[in-house]
Amino acid sequence: MSSAVDLIVKKRGGGELTRAEIQTLVAGLLSGSVADYQMSAFLMATFFRGMTDAETVALTQAMLNSGRVLKLASVKKPKIDKHSTGGVGDKISVCLAPLVAACGVAVPMVSGRGLGHTGGTLDKLEAIPGFSVDLSARRFEHVVRTVGTSMIGQTAEIAPADRRIYALRDVTGTVECIPLIVASILSKKLAEGIDGLVLDVKAGRGAFMKDRKAAESLARALVSVGQRAGKRVVALVTDMSAPIGLTIGNALETREAIAVLQDGGPADTRELTLALGVEMLLLAGVTRSPQQAEARLKQALSSGAGFECFLRLVKAQGGDVRSVEHPERLPQAKAKVAVRAAKAGRVLAIDPLELGLAAVALGAGRSRTDQRVDPAAGIEIAAACGTRVARGEPLAWLHAKTTALAQAELARVERAFTLGSGSFRAKPRVLSRITGAPKVR
Repeated sequence: MSSAVDLIVKKRGGGELTRAEIQTLVAGLLSGSVADYQMSAFLMATFFRGMTDAETVALTQAMLNSGRVLKLASVKKPKIDKHSTGGVGDKISVCLAPLVAACGVAVPMVSGRGLGHTGGTLDKLEAIPGFSVDLSARRFEHVVRTVGTSMIGQTAEIAPADRRIYALRDVTGTVECIPLIVASILSKKLAEGIDGLVLDVKAGRGAFMKDRKAAESLARALVSVGQRAGKRVVALVTDMSAPIGLTIGNALETREAIAVLQDGGPADTRELTLALGVEMLLLAGVTRSPQQAEARLKQALSSGAGFECFLRLVKAQGGDVRSVEHPERLPQAKAKVAVRAAKAGRVLAIDPLELGLAAVALGAGRSRTDQRVDPAAGIEIAAACGTRVARGEPLAWLHAKTTALAQAELARVERAFTLGSGSFRAKPRVLSRITGAPKVR
């Protein structure tokens, strides 16, 4: 049997590892027979040499099988999840999961926390007082079966190899490697016991992938590997050149998601929710065409079925239902400071990265995994792209614990807004759709 050093050298030289060799490396990392520094060397070799689809599938499955794989045997409906690669103002999962569940699809969702300028679904849900994202596998299955959806965090039992490998990638400069990204995402998602997965791959300044070409490359890799692993997978590449909706921050974004479920909300937040929901219904096979799927989703919004499903989810996971029925009860910041326009003009662009970083500084996000977030902190956009403003009118409102904390971010947020005299035409959020026929295993 080849040693870890042999496998590092093989990958360094551009060789293709077998499924058994990759399993040996992953198992060895968990058992201690492969040292962290050896895995780090392998990750760097992979960063430069890449992986074939077959290797990426093998790595995904080795990481998937390093822990517990949920079966959700008692859930008889088709089980479809959605994953986003992360953006600014991305509250879509909060409204999408109950909406799709209200249309007859089970949505088991293992989500993450925010890190850096991108927010996390778990932090948004925990802005609801009492909401617990730490459910046992048994309770998770029960909630999915009885409510139609459940959203929890990754437990120590799910893909533990991913936790170890991601921690090494984070400190060795090997995060930006498509095969490693694919294996990390899919190993967690496939552990949920799902039948299919819809991916929202962001492209733009506020995303991990800054340009459309790179995002489409990642989307194709995710779809290909997911399908080779035997799942139905489709990806939408979506625009992240401006924040999604009008809010950034946990309680603020949760309120916006609630507005969507009450058949309102900003147009682009609603657009993305419906577009991803259509793909989930199609993968589940509960509708035959995009038009039927969209009509069904809109009916669930107008009838209140999606909102009612969210209320049941909140109750099942210990949250305060009154805070959802009356969103003004959600956490509110003590300080609210206006960012005012220095000149008159039309808002031509809003930099999502700068607003995301400002939101972190206000307390809405974290730069380290051990940091706590302030659920009330964040940014409320007062002048969306295309809006005309007079000098002195608010561009945004900063929500923070103290006025001083908010004032420290005034200049950064003002610079994020580009004002001019030109015309503005809103772009669709969905840039492209990546799909294909599943391959025979």
